[in-house]
Amino acid sequence: MAERKGNRNGHDLVPLAALISREMKSEKMEKPSVRYGCAAQSKKGEDYFLMKTACQRVPGNPSSTFSVFAIFDGHNGNAAAIYTRENLLSHVLSAVPRGLGRDEWLQALPRALVAGFVKTDKEFQSRGETSGTTATFVIVDGWTVTVASVGDSRCILDAQGGAVSTLTVDHRLEENVEERERVTASGGEVGRLSIVGGAEIGPLRCWPGGLCLSRSIGDMDVGEFIVPVPYVKQVKLSNAGGRLIIASDGIWDALSSENAAKSCRGLPAELAARQVVKEALRTRGLKDDTTCIVVDIIPPDDSSTPSPPPKKQSKLRALLFRKRSRDSATKLSKKLSAVSIVEELFEEGSAMLAERLGNESTSCLFVCAICQVDLAPSEGISVHAGSIFSMSSKPWQGPFLCADCRNKKDAMEGKRPSGVKVV
Repeated sequence: MAERKGNRNGHDLVPLAALISREMKSEKMEKPSVRYGCAAQSKKGEDYFLMKTACQRVPGNPSSTFSVFAIFDGHNGNAAAIYTRENLLSHVLSAVPRGLGRDEWLQALPRALVAGFVKTDKEFQSRGETSGTTATFVIVDGWTVTVASVGDSRCILDAQGGAVSTLTVDHRLEENVEERERVTASGGEVGRLSIVGGAEIGPLRCWPGGLCLSRSIGDMDVGEFIVPVPYVKQVKLSNAGGRLIIASDGIWDALSSENAAKSCRGLPAELAARQVVKEALRTRGLKDDTTCIVVDIIPPDDSSTPSPPPKKQSKLRALLFRKRSRDSATKLSKKLSAVSIVEELFEEGSAMLAERLGNESTSCLFVCAICQVDLAPSEGISVHAGSIFSMSSKPWQGPFLCADCRNKKDAMEGKRPSGVKVV
């Protein structure tokens, strides 16, 4: 069966048998196993999570399986968190071109995540509800971890060897100077809550609306300079594996990244998640919804069965055995510290869609890069064009947006007043 190319949606259609054959050739058979657990304590009922381990890049091909884990911390109600949990994954996947091999698929993910986040925000705001949500969205495919986030729910990586790294950026106005500057440059005002007598209290907020975050999904009652464009980071673990801890700010307001990781080392994922929540509550009490997902990415040769009870042995043999084990652990530790545990593949946090959607020559003229709606030949507007009222040096270069998504882009970048559409 021959390949069909050049369909209106801009995606080459490839026979399923050919895709599976390609996957089997490129896929390393030694994939890690993924084990996970979740724990939560509710205060306001606005935290939601997603754990899905049976996703497939190529439908019907078990070797193309990947996993998705996410936390959505809602505010001003739970509608945005629920909507995002139910729709974000499908919006991200619909923005990935079809017919890609695994490596190409992973390379396409950062751009698809941006499109999926913006589309989810755009659709939710059209419902006229005023709630909002953070979103920390994690895709685990083999040894590769891709994280996209808006808001202050955080994902950390505890790699083998004890190194703890953060895979997200907190979009809190209080701590994030770059985001404060972006919001004010786009037309927002940043300040603390004023009370009677002129005194200012609380964290820095963006006005109108009074939101403490500079990025979220939803929040239609604040300025559109509060954007849904995520920070994205993609890393590849060594074959030693590692542990991800994904949690809402109920955890991170109580524990540092290092303390959260230390509190649950040596425990299986389910117990580890419970322990992190327990430690956060012990430190701070239940002041907010508190949700934690722990994901272990485990080398295939690690045994999942408990070690058998030790046999009786002489004291001398026991001493020699302990000495040998300690020497082996020391050698392993030195070996791990001598190699790069985590390889960074991609990192980008800009709020500008022109930078996040790229300028690939393969960008389709006939599909909006955000909402995937079909475009007539004369409808597409280049994401690289300046203001709608100005000329661009590259108005022909894709990706292209429909008029509605172009209005959204202009509002997020402060190129038109929030809520004012250009017809």
